Amino acid sequence: MSTTAVTPSKSPAGAPRKASPRTAAPTGSSRIGLRANLRHIGALARRNALQIKQDPESMFDAVFMPVIFILLFVYVFGGAIAGKGNQAEYVNYVAPGLMAMMGMNIAMGVGTGINDDFKKGVMDRFRTMPIARSSVLIAKIVVEVGRMMVATAILLGMAFLLGLTIHTSVFGLLAAIGLSLVFGASLMWIFILLGLTMKTAQAVQGMAMIVLMPLQFGSSIFAPPTTMPGWLQTFTDYNPLSNLADASRALINGGALAHSVWMTLGWSVLITVLAAPFAVSKFRKKT
Repeated sequence: MSTTAVTPSKSPAGAPRKASPRTAAPTGSSRIGLRANLRHIGALARRNALQIKQDPESMFDAVFMPVIFILLFVYVFGGAIAGKGNQAEYVNYVAPGLMAMMGMNIAMGVGTGINDDFKKGVMDRFRTMPIARSSVLIAKIVVEVGRMMVATAILLGMAFLLGLTIHTSVFGLLAAIGLSLVFGASLMWIFILLGLTMKTAQAVQGMAMIVLMPLQFGSSIFAPPTTMPGWLQTFTDYNPLSNLADASRALINGGALAHSVWMTLGWSVLITVLAAPFAVSKFRKKT
């Protein structure tokens, strides 16, 4: 029985026929389902967490900053505001405010990290992958919220050692922590946008300090605004950090909290709705 050898077909010129081009994988976030998007966020968040594991020094700010801040403010300002020997009373005032301050300071690190990743070419590699663009930024926020939780836990631990007393309940304390995390996560979108806009990490830090200083010290975090000039009190009333600090105090110490809680949640939603789309769009277009 005769057999026929099958040979690859050739083009008229005798060269092997070229394979048909593959269809490129979709890269737009609109073509990626929710489950895939969540899977990408999880993988990228794990990558960011492993980076922290390989570089433990990146946790220094989250570990030492709460300790330094609460010791300095309690023993430097506590006697002047609450009276000499009454620092424990000041702890109940300043600790909820410092929870808000921790969120802002850690959020600043997200912007410098994004800027540095672009310098290293990491983000360019991510943008060539068939993943939602927003998943890269959301994964950053997820890990930074974890760092914020560590900083808040250390801050409250030191506060309890210095005399912090919960006058409401454990649920009130947990609600104050949750409110601080929600607001801190919304702020991260602003600093991500700064990191994508500014040319260097130093420029991001400089611009962030210009934003941070008036918001932190022109608020009710460290002292009651009753002694401030009228124009500064007006600024303090609308300052989102004051709303967060007042809401956290009410949840921990008791008192009226509906207005400050709703104001804080409103600020969080407004900041996220305005800043997140701009940040994702800037991430797509950045070269």
